[in-house]
Amino acid sequence: MSDQNTPISRKKFIEELLRYRRGSVTRRHFLGVTGLGMATAVMAGAMPGLRAGKAHAAGEIGDRVVLATWPNYHDQANFDAFAQQTGAAVQMNVFGSNEEMLAKLQAGGSGWDVFVPTNYTITTYVEQDLIEPLDLSKLPNYQADAFEARFSDAGTVNGTVYAVPKNWGTTGFVMNTKHSGGKAFTSWKEFWDMTKTDFSGRTMVHDYQLTTIGNALKYFGYSFNSVDPNELADAEKLLLEVKPHLFAINSDYQPSMRNGDAWMSMCWTGDGKQLNKDMPEMAYVLGKEGGEIWSDYYAIPKGSPHRDAAYALINFLLDPAVNAKEVQAHGYPVADSRTNALLPKELLEDPILYPAKELLDALEFGAAATLTDPNRAELLARFKSA
Repeated sequence: MSDQNTPISRKKFIEELLRYRRGSVTRRHFLGVTGLGMATAVMAGAMPGLRAGKAHAAGEIGDRVVLATWPNYHDQANFDAFAQQTGAAVQMNVFGSNEEMLAKLQAGGSGWDVFVPTNYTITTYVEQDLIEPLDLSKLPNYQADAFEARFSDAGTVNGTVYAVPKNWGTTGFVMNTKHSGGKAFTSWKEFWDMTKTDFSGRTMVHDYQLTTIGNALKYFGYSFNSVDPNELADAEKLLLEVKPHLFAINSDYQPSMRNGDAWMSMCWTGDGKQLNKDMPEMAYVLGKEGGEIWSDYYAIPKGSPHRDAAYALINFLLDPAVNAKEVQAHGYPVADSRTNALLPKELLEDPILYPAKELLDALEFGAAATLTDPNRAELLARFKSA
């Protein structure tokens, strides 16, 4: 099955189906690579996520809403329910870095209705007039005092709310302990050193300067957010030494970790939880030297083609009952006390979602300067092209 009428294997079909269900690829990609574009109507009964939204009368929110987001970051069943309730199908664009999102919006004509920026980027979007102030009257499910401030305050700039909280998490690494005698590493020093030795050819890093450069900086004990030229030079030397030993540079690492091609990867909380849940030998590690803590938000870009649908989707996803389903699907913690009241105790006590205090205390929120710092952007470009 493919657009070229070349059959794909059953294994490949299942892999692509799982990627689609986890949200790591778009509907268009899935239909194209599997050749199901012409068979969508037939498949819709078995896979409601492939259905287009029903026709709507004039004055309603339309038949679609376009969401720019991250891999493996949503519960497809919630999108299906939204489409059934409103007639607007959710179409995803999946990105691997905030730099990609920023560049797309700067170029104009993104076609997005909703996007998911990280805390440290929001001031840049405001300064460049790329983001809409939110009309909170259209978001009745948003209750500001229900959210923990450190994971929600970045959405407000100069007293105006531009974004509302989605969830938060950490950036560590995931490793298959079958290849380390059943024992997990504990530090970024081990991550980088073992990539050059026992895990050579089996390690992945993000296609994202903040985390890949940031976690190389941690090898030397520098700040995750450093823009110091001498410290960046040390990080670049390490990255270039490691480059020949990498399996891939890719922010969508779950498929390779699951099929055994990769044994270790930089990783975000929810991916670590999803992998560990399905494969207990997968350990999620926060390096003891520190690293990143972050929060993500829902926002509406300037020029949203389907603004009413954008507000409807954000409001739907902020419903505590819906959000609780999201958390149980994607494995990222939320700062909404109403949602947490609906979650099972074992999830709220999970050390992947809620790490020990000493590990959390060592983490840093990303800084706005890193998003647009030319030295870090050029460093990543040299690393990728080496």
